[in-house]
Amino acid sequence: MCAMLKTLGVSAAGFVMGAGLIGGGAMALGPSHHIAQGSSFYRKVPTHTTPTLPIAPDTISNVVKRVSPAVVKIVATHKNGQVDIGTGFFLTSSGDLVTNDHVIYGANHIKVQVPGYSKSFKARVVGTDYISDVAALKISAPKPLPTLPLGNSSGTPVGAWDIAIGNPYDLSHTVTEGVVSAKGRPLTIGQRQYPDLLQTSAAINPGNSGGPLLNLKGQVIGMNTAVSTQGQGLGFAIPSSTIQKLWPQLLKYGHARMPWLGVAVLTDTASLAHHYRLPAQQGVAIIYIIPHSAAAKAGFKAGEVITRINNHSVQSATQLENLINQDRVGQKITVSVKTHHGSITKSVILGEAPNGPISIPHSSF
Repeated sequence: MCAMLKTLGVSAAGFVMGAGLIGGGAMALGPSHHIAQGSSFYRKVPTHTTPTLPIAPDTISNVVKRVSPAVVKIVATHKNGQVDIGTGFFLTSSGDLVTNDHVIYGANHIKVQVPGYSKSFKARVVGTDYISDVAALKISAPKPLPTLPLGNSSGTPVGAWDIAIGNPYDLSHTVTEGVVSAKGRPLTIGQRQYPDLLQTSAAINPGNSGGPLLNLKGQVIGMNTAVSTQGQGLGFAIPSSTIQKLWPQLLKYGHARMPWLGVAVLTDTASLAHHYRLPAQQGVAIIYIIPHSAAAKAGFKAGEVITRINNHSVQSATQLENLINQDRVGQKITVSVKTHHGSITKSVILGEAPNGPISIPHSSF
């Protein structure tokens, strides 16, 4: 889901994705996060008393009771015998469910354990998107299945209560709660780029990946994806807005058709400009051109600095990515760059982001 890989200087150390490995006790590298949304849940109190922050355990309990039948455990088995545990939730009553791509990536056998059924269901992969880490699965059940509604992650305020449900360390249907700690967090884990994550204080652990992060209305505001191993209360979730955008494409095409420029960039242009003799101190510096990409066809080169997209100023890799994502595959855009020979503007026809990892040479400059 990126215009390319986001800011490549971000280290993935200290973060794990939440698929769990059975047997060896190790954690499979992958993301697991939470997100939450708020609602009008403050109690009405007399004006002469001091308002108190309601814990409302019965409210949380009621939400969990209502939504839990739609939350499932995913068991993904690989050819080498490795088994990853993750979570998912139904979006349609006919058996379509969403989870993280890293939960099922590379698996040759996927089973889904649904509340109320004694036997697991065999799942088939309907669609995946490696970069955004979203996957669609489907099972066939004898009767309609309960579903969860997607909420408004964009309208969820920081500080709103949230609830996470998942299968951490194979502990089925574990419930944790917290608040939305921040929004718009960029994160890079391995070759997966997350430009706009929700940060939550709800406890997230391996096995939570793919599970819902809910508001107090029982609406999904995010999909738990990653957790920091270097601190407590640092979980991250893919916003529901991302799921809403990708879901129809996964069902229709089997993958997400996202616009793609095909450049690896660094944002810290000012401090890099002197060291690498870049032609500008503002913008994003191109460090690598993906072969056969739109950027390669347009003649971009490493060492050039992107300053504008369609007359919009570009100051960061995230901003570049967001501007690209406003367009569509096959659309023509204008890209302004500064080179050692001056400023130039090129017309570029956007390509389609590849559905898989992309290798970037370590020494790109």
